[in-house]
Amino acid sequence: MRLVVAGDTELFELLVRRHQRPLVNYLYRMLGELEPAVDMAQEVFTKAYLALSRYDERYRFTTWLYRIASNSAIDHLRRRRLSTVSLDQPVHGPDGDITIELPSPGTSPAQELEYRETVRDLSQAMQALPASYRQLLLLRHAQHLRYDEIATVSRLPLGTVKNRIFRARVLLRRLLDEKNAPPSGGRP
Repeated sequence: MRLVVAGDTELFELLVRRHQRPLVNYLYRMLGELEPAVDMAQEVFTKAYLALSRYDERYRFTTWLYRIASNSAIDHLRRRRLSTVSLDQPVHGPDGDITIELPSPGTSPAQELEYRETVRDLSQAMQALPASYRQLLLLRHAQHLRYDEIATVSRLPLGTVKNRIFRARVLLRRLLDEKNAPPSGGRP
């Protein structure tokens, strides 16, 4: 990054290639839609490139990049005002129900079904979280940032980051437990 800031802007392309996929993944999880995530990733890299002169070498490039991405995603979500989604309804994408299929040699169909249901439930529960909680959980668990890096990206005090991640996990667990609770009013 020092070379890029010093004027070797062709190296910026290397940074884009290195960070594009994880950044799109993060934005997809924040926004819940792939096309806007891809578009926003391009915007984030453009903003970063235009702001090279303001880059502070005390921070890692990824921390700086995810701060820009987080701000862009939160601004987008504020403008869009996401509607709430029932945890009892399937998640619908532009091409039908969204399912995640990963090759899993040696697993039974029952295990695959259970895995898909878990992923769907987790995805729905994540989308039901407030955007600020979802952002912190994704930065911590999907992007593997340290708490101090998350504090820098989110511009929150370290203690607040830790507290909100704890609360987000509790809320996520509660949403998942409610989803998996047996229906009330059943047989005695």
